[in-house]
Amino acid sequence: MPSRSQLSNREARWLALQAQGLGRPRPAPSAPPGTSRLRKLLDRVGTIQLDAVNIVARTQFLVPWSRIGHYEPADLRALSHPGGDWFEYWGHAASLLPLKLQPLFRWRMQRWRDDLVDGAAVQQRRRDWRAAHAGYLAAVLSEIAERGPLAASQLSDPRRRAGEWWDRRSDGRRALELLFGDGALAAWRSPTFERVYDLTERVIPRRVLDLPTPSDHDAQRELLVLAARSLGVATTADLADYFWLRPGTAQPRLAELVEDGRLVQVMVESWPQPAYTVPGTRISTPTRQHATLLSPFDSLIWARERTQRLFGFHYRIEIYVPAPRRLHGYYVMPLLHGDELVARLDLKSDRRAGALVVAGAYAEPGHGHGATAEAALAELQRLRDWLGLAHVLVTDRGDFAPALQAAAP
Repeated sequence: MPSRSQLSNREARWLALQAQGLGRPRPAPSAPPGTSRLRKLLDRVGTIQLDAVNIVARTQFLVPWSRIGHYEPADLRALSHPGGDWFEYWGHAASLLPLKLQPLFRWRMQRWRDDLVDGAAVQQRRRDWRAAHAGYLAAVLSEIAERGPLAASQLSDPRRRAGEWWDRRSDGRRALELLFGDGALAAWRSPTFERVYDLTERVIPRRVLDLPTPSDHDAQRELLVLAARSLGVATTADLADYFWLRPGTAQPRLAELVEDGRLVQVMVESWPQPAYTVPGTRISTPTRQHATLLSPFDSLIWARERTQRLFGFHYRIEIYVPAPRRLHGYYVMPLLHGDELVARLDLKSDRRAGALVVAGAYAEPGHGHGATAEAALAELQRLRDWLGLAHVLVTDRGDFAPALQAAAP
């Protein structure tokens, strides 16, 4: 564990970067990592959030790239499809998770079956829908059992609907999502990001399904320890958020884990709440010198209050903000350099033009100089190459754009 119970904020940053696999340089592009490195990465971060937005690349592909560099996306797909070592479930939102963690989420599947997830109003709506469509749910499950893997669009009776937001979902999709949450079905993603569903016993290996099911209490304790390892040092709220536990549930579990010696409580400079870390954790200075672009859904920064605490970086995703009200852009990727978040770049892959477009570039105070621009441009070129694009195009928008344009050859 850290040698003392008081940590500086910078030491906390170092622990976070180390735990997230961002403290050491990426491997050289000449030696692209294979599936073994991807497996180790997911074991380290615990969960990789999935998201459909493909303006640069989908976040599940960007998160590994930020850490290990130029890998083959086909390797990630193979790991997350049937026969691979990963599965999809509700980890931190829809997430990829190591298969060995599947027993730790069975309590959540039971809560889905009991319609106890989300708030009281949502629970009642789910119960009502389940009761009203009991026959249809059984028919959907039976169809998949007979026909094999299916997406919602492939159901013989998808019952399409029209409406706003989630009301646009067909009854078929609702049924599949409910059965997926229940654990009756497992799923993976098609190349277009559509979920493909099959019976759980045909997707999750028998060796995993036969593992004992821990109690809710024990599973939540294990998830909190995993979250502490993946975060480095974190408050109760941080740890609870990592695998979507409730802070009120996490707090007594953390007290038990401290008493058992599995976690250590520490205080971090300027943090109003105590934090927790895993015994044996050592603080080391990051050695990654190159800059790193981060997906908006990267696990280093997805807890916005924690990002503010650790880096002094106020970050909000503006994908769902109307364009005239956006401050920085649609798909803004923070730029990590050393142990600081130094800029934010609004990026887009223009595949038709073969360009990685910097639609906006904004530097954090004190970082809009040439050295930051050179590091940012080098990182943009690495991303361009991995995406198979021909060039980087920097527009004029943002206070950091002139320095980036000046750094370009």
